[in-house]
Amino acid sequence: MRRRVGVLGSLCNPPHSGHAALARCAAEQLGLDHVLLIPTGTPAHRPAPAIDAHTRLRLAQAAAADEPVLEASSLEVDRVGPSFMADTLEQLALAADGAELVLLLGADQYATLDTWHDPARIRQLATIAVAPRAGSAVEVNEEAIALRMPIVDVSSTEIRRRIAAGEPIAGLVSPGVAATIAELGLYRA
Repeated sequence: MRRRVGVLGSLCNPPHSGHAALARCAAEQLGLDHVLLIPTGTPAHRPAPAIDAHTRLRLAQAAAADEPVLEASSLEVDRVGPSFMADTLEQLALAADGAELVLLLGADQYATLDTWHDPARIRQLATIAVAPRAGSAVEVNEEAIALRMPIVDVSSTEIRRRIAAGEPIAGLVSPGVAATIAELGLYRA
């Protein structure tokens, strides 16, 4: 039987409960063997975050340690130059030993897919699965699979704001991510 591997790209600034919920849901509904959580190395279409890529990889590793279906990948952090999902999928396809790649996107990301670098190559290299997202009423067409899951209304931006304000983040990130954030003193005002 052909293996199926989920691909979940994110800034991981920080990774949160929405990422874990998406990974669990996709693994269950699509029969994924595991989901690669891939922190963006150098963002291509936005300024780099204040937290460097290696620290964000460490946060992804903490998230993966708390979620059995997740596996953190340093693929984009190790790559020189901007991170493009088309390049990441191509590199994964070469190393996947025949596994089917399933790109996991939120509805907001899916709505902008045609503006990404080489969207045709993305569609060629991976099956696309789309999760609902608060504020994004996007129709999923026949090229993608619509995941059935409740909307998880959490964002990295809100988590960073809460930490800077001294507010709790329990339940928004995994215990390992919370511990890593505290240990490194991340996102404080």
